[in-house]
Amino acid sequence: MCRSSPKADPMTDDAKPKKPKRPQHVYTLLVEVGRSEGDDLPEGATGAALMCYASGVDENEAVNETVVVLKQANLAPLEVQGYGSLEEREAEGEEIDADDRALMERARAENAVLVVQVTPFYD
Repeated sequence: MCRSSPKADPMTDDAKPKKPKRPQHVYTLLVEVGRSEGDDLPEGATGAALMCYASGVDENEAVNETVVVLKQANLAPLEVQGYGSLEEREAEGEEIDADDRALMERARAENAVLVVQVTPFYD
């Protein structure tokens, strides 16, 4: 009896053409959060506005990742407003200082969400 060996699949994981990676951008997001247990917001605050720099291949991915990270930090995201990528903001003529550029580059390098400002809300 003759056994045949399985034919090699020319499209194995090693041979599959890899999609080129889409570049990461850094988006500026303003997130409004409500109160939740263990959120570490100041006593008496009813919520807060968080300015975030978040990396993503598009703004939708950056928003989704930001919401996930904030929920993991026991925050309660209510609304997210996007202000565009660094490149889009520059194209609109916005001046971005060196400190903010450094934070944005850190978010891009670490593929991270950085909360750069917290403004608590009070009644």
